[in-house]
Amino acid sequence: MAKPMTKTQLVAALADEMGSDKKTAMGALDAIIGVITREVSGGGAVTLPGVGKIYCRERPERMVRNPATGEQIKKEADKVVKMTIAKALKDSVNG
Repeated sequence: MAKPMTKTQLVAALADEMGSDKKTAMGALDAIIGVITREVSGGGAVTLPGVGKIYCRERPERMVRNPATGEQIKKEADKVVKMTIAKALKDSVNG
């Protein structure tokens, strides 16, 4: 498996695609990340066309096991960020 692209590499690739400098690309990437973070943390969802949908899901209170002691403990309800991958992206990877 290939190593994941770093933020620096992503900014450089984005600058090449946009035909602009890295500073502009970094600003665009930071703005997108800010919008996604704000929307999802507020309980909404963001759909990135061709990539997928990022959303927040609530998990109910449940019993979990402490791996160190084997003891069953109650874990409070919490929220988790999920992402559903778009069919177009799945198809491009598999075909």
